[in-house]
Amino acid sequence: MEFPVRTGSPAKVESACIVIPVFKDEALLPTAARLNDASERLITQLLERGDFDARLGNVQLVPFAPGLSTDRLLLVGLGKRETCREAAFRKALDATFTFLASLSLDEVTMAFTEVPLTERGVDWKARMVAEAAHRALYRFEEFKSEKPPASRLTRVELLVNEESDARAAAEGARIGDALGQGINYARTLGNLPGNVCTPSYLAEQAEALGQDADGALQVEILDEEALEALGAHSLLSVGRGSEQPSRLIVMRYQGADDPDEAPHVLVGKGITFDTGGISLKPGEGMDEMKFDMCGAASVFGTLKATLGIRPRVNLVAVVAAAENMPDGRATKPGDIIKTLKGLSVEVLNTDAEGRLVLCDALTYAERFEPASVVDIATLTGACIIALGHHATGLLSNDDDLALDLLDAGEAAWDRAWHLPLWDEYQEQLDSNFADLANIGGRPAGTITAACFLSRFADRFPWAHLDIAGTAWASGKQKGASGRPVGLLTQYLLDREADAEVETIVDTRAD
Repeated sequence: MEFPVRTGSPAKVESACIVIPVFKDEALLPTAARLNDASERLITQLLERGDFDARLGNVQLVPFAPGLSTDRLLLVGLGKRETCREAAFRKALDATFTFLASLSLDEVTMAFTEVPLTERGVDWKARMVAEAAHRALYRFEEFKSEKPPASRLTRVELLVNEESDARAAAEGARIGDALGQGINYARTLGNLPGNVCTPSYLAEQAEALGQDADGALQVEILDEEALEALGAHSLLSVGRGSEQPSRLIVMRYQGADDPDEAPHVLVGKGITFDTGGISLKPGEGMDEMKFDMCGAASVFGTLKATLGIRPRVNLVAVVAAAENMPDGRATKPGDIIKTLKGLSVEVLNTDAEGRLVLCDALTYAERFEPASVVDIATLTGACIIALGHHATGLLSNDDDLALDLLDAGEAAWDRAWHLPLWDEYQEQLDSNFADLANIGGRPAGTITAACFLSRFADRFPWAHLDIAGTAWASGKQKGASGRPVGLLTQYLLDREADAEVETIVDTRAD
């Protein structure tokens, strides 16, 4: 999809459709006002007659535009100006592109960059436009024999009022385009069924990313033999009951000017299907356990976005991939396993398997001497009870890292909420027979899961993102969301910006 930027008189724009945001009971924004003047007050007449209600998310196509060079106008309601914040802006965009997807248009022109948002510049608004276009036009129809017609929309032109805004809008659209592609890639991986998306399939996807990256991505796949030799017995224990072999997938992106600069590491939980193992889950809703690899999917999506943006940072992605199935070889409740770190774990519940693959992946990350490590996992149902489906749970052993991730989530509008990781919770993991147990009981389940992981992340700044409530939707809208690709990508962009500031400061000091 293309997102060109243009300036100039909107009345002279030759387009199949110009999309005009309109506030309820407020003066028209500049582009709408110019189009209104050139079309004999067409827009204000529609508003005054009550033919268009500018409530938030309402859209109306005007199939003619007298006095204008465009063929059509699409009016989009923003609601009241005083309530127009980031969430409303994104809701209006989603409604716009959902409607546009139903039309037979190849290209449109949009004036959304002029919508006033406190502390949000033209670049952010352009980025949200591009991201929203990808999200709304996404379809997962690979396995349908009769596919509905795909949207024809391939070009979204961004109309800006000032030449000085054009460069910022173009850069925002470039980032939003890459982000949208990364988000949709993560959604596709998440939506694939478990009989297709296996640990080996994820390894193949990593190799394909590496081949398409023009040398910017190095890929290493550790099979079960290599994991056994390494001592990653915890990861291997999860896949013992499956015919699908487990994998540890390592992808390295070198973007920093200094190749030896400490990398940021993303660790993704890749349980490609989770039956719960011997601690079998209820049958109802178990089909959604194909989404238990959405942490891994978000790492893949972030890598894809990173390869599109090419920030000057070093990044290592580690995906721990396994399938959790029950058979005669499966790990049993009460079994004691040895982790890569050397700690022993009493497995009290085989459905708490995500932490068992992540702990070995976190230990593996030590070898990169990372600047930060963030793991992403659909880890606990308790997180859904605590935060619902709006915020990702965030726990960390480093307050600065936690704040950086929270800020990134706000900037990307992919928000997280900081939960405590106090020492008092650690004792819930005490075991009579091993160094620790893999569950800590019902109280504070999200926190004790993170406490378990923290035992394997004591040598670097680390944060855990529990995406159990945000990684996918159920019901009629069932499907992967692609979160938190936006948050993670913004975090990396912020680290690039921090490095640039440090370079400037160091240069001036010299």
